[in-house]
Amino acid sequence: MSLNVNPEIVSIFSFWGGILALKILAMSLLTARQRFRKQVFANPEDTSLASKKSKVVFDDPDVERVRRAHLNDLENVVPWFIVTSLWIGTDPSTWLASLLIRTFVITRIIHTIVYAIVPFPQPARGLSFGVGFLTTGYMAVSTIMHYSS
Repeated sequence: MSLNVNPEIVSIFSFWGGILALKILAMSLLTARQRFRKQVFANPEDTSLASKKSKVVFDDPDVERVRRAHLNDLENVVPWFIVTSLWIGTDPSTWLASLLIRTFVITRIIHTIVYAIVPFPQPARGLSFGVGFLTTGYMAVSTIMHYSS
């Protein structure tokens, strides 16, 4: 079985993957912003960066919400990068690859917005998670089926 990778799909994957990587990096900054806003830190030495009112706290709900969103990204984006890297070797149509790659990245951005930035009632978070999850699942099954024949 030969590996056929369309350079246009690689370009699409690289562009949108870069956006997704920047979004994940931004989650660390969002966590820091919440910590400074609430004056709560995870380490005693970090309290010296802020006012005298700052303290060590491990369960601030606002900080933990952002941290959970970040963890959810790591749990979903890392497998997506791996699966998509393999899936683009199955020679999917450019249209389908572009649609699925963009869909995943956009749903992860929406997930972050409705989970960590402007908490929005369900099912917004669940839908954004589900669409991204199904996208990755489709690509994984498609890859397995392609290489098992």
